Amino acid sequence: MSEMMLTPLEPILKSPQLPLYARALQGYLDEEQHKRESFYDWLTEDIKAEFINGEVVVQTPAKKQHTDAVVNLTSLLRTFVDEHDLGFLGSETILVALTRNDYLPDIAFYGVEKSKLLSPQQVKYPVPDFVVEVLSPSTEHVDRGVKFEDYAAHGVGEYWIVDPEKQTVEQYVLYEGGYALLFKIQEGSLTSTAVTGFTIPVTAVFDAKRKNQVLAQMM
Repeated sequence: MSEMMLTPLEPILKSPQLPLYARALQGYLDEEQHKRESFYDWLTEDIKAEFINGEVVVQTPAKKQHTDAVVNLTSLLRTFVDEHDLGFLGSETILVALTRNDYLPDIAFYGVEKSKLLSPQQVKYPVPDFVVEVLSPSTEHVDRGVKFEDYAAHGVGEYWIVDPEKQTVEQYVLYEGGYALLFKIQEGSLTSTAVTGFTIPVTAVFDAKRKNQVLAQMM
């Protein structure tokens, strides 16, 4: 465990009640794991839900602007990844299982090495190399909160937060165990650090005609 992770725990580590805290925490985690197994048993292909900090979070229908951004960016990324044999791209329905939580990221990319380990029967997916979350009013606190921390803690090398309302993209990269903001842009081009060679105009994420122009250039 890194010193950065231990620092907030120092008062507890020095407390004579540490063994009691440890037993209480283990009991809590055991109960949470039981809930997680029940979540897996309950989950079907027709249900879009995540398991976050012991709670089942069912995803609500998204606004058109959210769906458009996901579809546009997925189309651009998948075309580029497939054309250049860069790995595997999943969108919305793949369940990413981290140490404690299970997420349905809007977009998740696995490079060549990780994609080789994915099987045709894959249901629960490992840590991606790159994740995109498109904000909505009901999920923004999660995308900027627990997911932001969790993705970084598990080594997701690049994280984009897309705001369809403001039509901006924030690009974060992993730096010393946390995310550093490289760009937050509304105009101009954005280049992925995880998907080698992938550069797009930001407007293509929000405008279907611009997206189609970029796709034509890719092909």
